[in-house]
Amino acid sequence: MRHKNSVTQLGRTHEHRRALFSNMVTSLFEHERIITTKQKAKELKRISERLITRAKKNLVLPETDVAKKLHNKREVMRHIHNRDVVKKLFDDIAPRFKDRNGGYTRIYLLAKRREGDGAEMAIIELVERKLKVRKKAEKKVKEEK
Repeated sequence: MRHKNSVTQLGRTHEHRRALFSNMVTSLFEHERIITTKQKAKELKRISERLITRAKKNLVLPETDVAKKLHNKREVMRHIHNRDVVKKLFDDIAPRFKDRNGGYTRIYLLAKRREGDGAEMAIIELVERKLKVRKKAEKKVKEEK
């Protein structure tokens, strides 16, 4: 029986699961939106929200408390191995959520299932994400003028 075992195993070993979610959370913070299966999205939501909360703690710490700020960054870097993404998390993503108490991500279920195995697919994204402006649309406007 799996009493009090809250982690979804997904048919993988601990090491494989840890690497999988490390890569997925890095992609989520880098692109701010990814498509995955419903079960992976649910587990990714737990991990990513903990990391955003950890990054938010640096916003309220005083500038003199360098040791705690460094500790928070090192704890996040246990999960995210890309320094640029960690910098983006602490400097860009965490300040966006400073007034929000949890609920940093949302999951949309897609109607179409995956063709190979019929798994339910979902989109997981940050709630307050920056929309990227398409450069092609800008070029067309400039060419018309």
